[in-house]
Amino acid sequence: MRIIIAPQEFKGSLTAAEAAEAMAVGAREALPSAMVEPVPMSDGGPGTVEAVVTASGGRTVATMVRDPLGRPVAAEWGTVGEATAVIEMAAAAGLLRVTVDERDPRRASTYGVGELVLAALGAGCRRLIIGQGGSATNDGGAGMAQALGVRFLDEDGGELPPGGAALARLERIDVSGLDPRLADCEVVAATDVMNPLCGLEGASLVYGPQKGASPEVARELDAALRRYGEVVERDAGVPVLDVPGAGAAGGLGAGLIAFLGARIEPGVEVVAEVVRLHQRVRGADLVLTGEGKLDGQTGYGKTVAGVARIAAAEGVPVIVVAGTLGEGWERILETGVEGVELIVPRLGTLEEAMERPAEMLAAATAWAVNGWLRLRSAAGKQRG
Repeated sequence: MRIIIAPQEFKGSLTAAEAAEAMAVGAREALPSAMVEPVPMSDGGPGTVEAVVTASGGRTVATMVRDPLGRPVAAEWGTVGEATAVIEMAAAAGLLRVTVDERDPRRASTYGVGELVLAALGAGCRRLIIGQGGSATNDGGAGMAQALGVRFLDEDGGELPPGGAALARLERIDVSGLDPRLADCEVVAATDVMNPLCGLEGASLVYGPQKGASPEVARELDAALRRYGEVVERDAGVPVLDVPGAGAAGGLGAGLIAFLGARIEPGVEVVAEVVRLHQRVRGADLVLTGEGKLDGQTGYGKTVAGVARIAAAEGVPVIVVAGTLGEGWERILETGVEGVELIVPRLGTLEEAMERPAEMLAAATAWAVNGWLRLRSAAGKQRG
């Protein structure tokens, strides 16, 4: 029997690789004779580099860049093969880089993301996979583009300062200094959301509050991004205002499309392709996936839903192991999931799960596999 273990990170407790290993321990406890294959996964957010590097035998590189507020920070990115770079925008410009009190999307910048792109270009990479989850920014990718040589000018010809609020004063974009090496690159923007740049479903109004924006500031940022999108379309000649996914990561999607020629793709599918998940799932007997909290958002482009759809397409049963349930979790059942196993409250409290995450996840996985084996056996007897 062959079992594929493909979870994402359990936020705040286990990385995707740690979760995969803990689940593998549980699966082997329930079925010692099984061939268990851990394949850590991600959807483009934090953990993407680790998942890809772990599953594909790549390597990790650290580069000094600017964080969202311009401070120096060591950010990791990965390489796969000879010419592919895997970059998480969150490593440079994510919420993980600022405290709650420091969150301010009016001045947070993606400049460090551009510095990571420069590092990848300098290393000879010409295929760039850029994960967009977990951003602290709302600057439309302007900071990233500035690091790559683009100039954003006000009515007096002066360069705009960092951050999303300054885009309201944008009058002209000068792309003449854009790094010429980008012309030879394939850029994939991996995202778990398909929001447009502006409007009620846009970057500012939907995600601004979690980055520290009040309702008033979110409206200010939305207007600034609209101005940005209009000038981008005029001066760069690239449509971004109505493109699904352009609003990902505070509008970084729009910047990637406009200045790097990126195509927007579902993050889980991008990662699945790199780690060859489709091929690994094919012919397996069971797929196990999981995340910390299973809720209504899981069914919309998140890792667990993506893994479940891949497994269902290959005719392989899939079970989700999760820490807890949230509102709307039932939506995941529409993706072909056969069962959901919980850590809390079946095996302990949330506090206990956070104190001993690997142990509790292993136990829940063993319970899930044993339950699946019992149902499988009962179904076999009925057929007989």
